[in-house]
Amino acid sequence: QVQLVESGGGLVQAGGSLRLSCAVSGRIFRNYYSGWFRQAPGKGREFVAAIYLNGGTYYVDSVKGRFTISRDTANNTVYLQMNNLKPEDTGVYYCNLGPSLQAMWNTKTFRSWGQGTQVTVSS
Repeated sequence: QVQLVESGGGLVQAGGSLRLSCAVSGRIFRNYYSGWFRQAPGKGREFVAAIYLNGGTYYVDSVKGRFTISRDTANNTVYLQMNNLKPEDTGVYYCNLGPSLQAMWNTKTFRSWGQGTQVTVSS
């Protein structure tokens, strides 16, 4: 059982920045990847970025160069630094853990989600 608590969202103007946090607790055995996902209004949940336990990262093309995922293993916290935000970044952002990068691409592999944190980017 894994508990996930996202925070740090808010309202920001286009071009601004936000830093999201994900506090992780519970059993994380074999969940070597931490990831961020988002759900825009009227759309499905979308994989955004992931970080492996060795520090390696992956980003989808739409956020590459603007978002940075990081992890503080000592404090069981995953971060998403979002810079140069665009209106199309608007949505509810979630974090989750998985055994592989491939699993991150298939949101159906996750059995539970946190409450998420709302990010709204205005023009």
